[in-house]
Amino acid sequence: MNHEQLSLYLVTDPVLCGSRGVEETCRLALEAGVGALQLRDKNASTRELIQMAVILRNLCRKHGALFIVNDRIDVAMAVGADGVHLGQDDMPVFLARKFLGPDAVIGASARSPREAESAWREGADYIAANLIFPTDTKADLPEPLGTEAIAELKKASPLPLVAIGGINPSNADIVREAGADGIAVVSAIMAAEDVQEVVRAFLSGAE
Repeated sequence: MNHEQLSLYLVTDPVLCGSRGVEETCRLALEAGVGALQLRDKNASTRELIQMAVILRNLCRKHGALFIVNDRIDVAMAVGADGVHLGQDDMPVFLARKFLGPDAVIGASARSPREAESAWREGADYIAANLIFPTDTKADLPEPLGTEAIAELKKASPLPLVAIGGINPSNADIVREAGADGIAVVSAIMAAEDVQEVVRAFLSGAE
């Protein structure tokens, strides 16, 4: 994994992208410079996930981006994804590593220094600080952590840290200044009227 790939990390949402669809939204985002893409769809069947994963894997390979599958280790293995992203209720990182091998990229969500340290020691490759600002796409989580939590999580682990939750081009600089190595985005890109314009706005702030 190239750490620069995490600079702008897109997480899919089949509802937010509307009639444009996941494939087209991701194609536009990757063309504009998104470096990592995570397939996330809690309502899709295994067959549907595999079908979409193959499409997105091929797009990511074409553009030199990292392709990650949310939660589903079986889907990631079936399609040859670069890795998986795991939440606190998913398979433990150390077990996922046994299944996926030493070369797979494993990300882990964390909301506390203890969770961040545990993910690092179990073999994760990056940490996701989840969530920073309020957002409708993470309604199942408690209150937002705020940017002050980023430094606390980074102290607990030497791994690169990606921040997610309510981040858009207007507040992304605040998140980076707080110490985040990358920005993970759902709504701001998936629901954007002009996907490539929004991606360029995120990337211009990272330069």
